[in-house]
Amino acid sequence: MIDREGYRPNVGIILFNPRGELFWARRIGEEAWQFPQGGIRADETPEEALYRELAEEVGLAPEDVELVGSTRGWLRYKLPRRLVRRRRKPVCIGQKQRWFLLQLVGPEGRVRLDASEKPEFDHWRWVDPEKPVNEVIGFKREVYRRALDELLPLVHQRTRGSDGNP
Repeated sequence: MIDREGYRPNVGIILFNPRGELFWARRIGEEAWQFPQGGIRADETPEEALYRELAEEVGLAPEDVELVGSTRGWLRYKLPRRLVRRRRKPVCIGQKQRWFLLQLVGPEGRVRLDASEKPEFDHWRWVDPEKPVNEVIGFKREVYRRALDELLPLVHQRTRGSDGNP
């Protein structure tokens, strides 16, 4: 599903733990790290796509997380020219994403990167919130910065004092 402007609707998932660290995953066979994300099907809402992608890519069920917030609107990025498949119609020039912020409330051991037939990731770790913007592939950097600028205050509200400090 591609919109009239050439963007594929997509959800992005920022998952955090009680310490305020973010879930960061490595794509299979690459040194590329990113947040879980995936396309929205024609018959689903962004929130339905969020939970489907969470199960497929991370192995977590809705009861393992709490939905804390989402971006107010769509955030867009364009693909580099070399990645645009001009022979496919309609041509997809990039993605428009709704970002969702989830807090892990279930056990960390429930994370499974092999929950689907075609896993996306082969390794994951918890990282400080500053790390993703500097490590993600360049063409996604601005969207990551905007999503984190909007959603990280909610992480700080949830985790303030969890380490015993005010």
